[in-house]
Amino acid sequence: MRFSLLLIALLIPSFLHGTEEAYPRTPAGTLETKTLPAARLLRTSSPKGYFESNNGLFMNLFRYIQANRIPMTAPVEAGIQPGTMFFYVHSTRRERLDSSNGVDPVEAPARSVAAIGVRGSYTKKNFDTALTQLKAWLAQRPALIPQGEPYAVYWNSPFVPGFLKHSEVHIPLAPASDRSKSVPVH
Repeated sequence: MRFSLLLIALLIPSFLHGTEEAYPRTPAGTLETKTLPAARLLRTSSPKGYFESNNGLFMNLFRYIQANRIPMTAPVEAGIQPGTMFFYVHSTRRERLDSSNGVDPVEAPARSVAAIGVRGSYTKKNFDTALTQLKAWLAQRPALIPQGEPYAVYWNSPFVPGFLKHSEVHIPLAPASDRSKSVPVH
């Protein structure tokens, strides 16, 4: 079975994996803290929850990067309620990008997050299971203060079979200097 999975992964064209990774992945089953680098992102949103959007967010961003000839970059970040999605802008693109068709360029500062790596389909059930584990892990680490809403991180395209997909759940953390201003995660 492992050989079959490896063979399938090798046969999937590289464009389905993304041409560049914005930061290192958290391995499946691993819980950790990490700092995400400052980045240029493309954002789109929906009044519906992410899992209610039926991939409309992904396709909106995908059309934008195709029309503007922006290389695909992994991962994609997804806010859950309301639904938002962010694509990282490939490091080779330095020119100004304009807002168009519900897609807005944004600058994100470096961020600290608590993360859990997940293997499997990009479903609400998998997200909720991982979020429960991550919250329990954070509850045992009082020095790590959640600040902001949890979100999903997706590393593979929609065309990769569910059992091969890799994702993460992140909870933003308060910087050490801002711990008195932190807001609990709901």
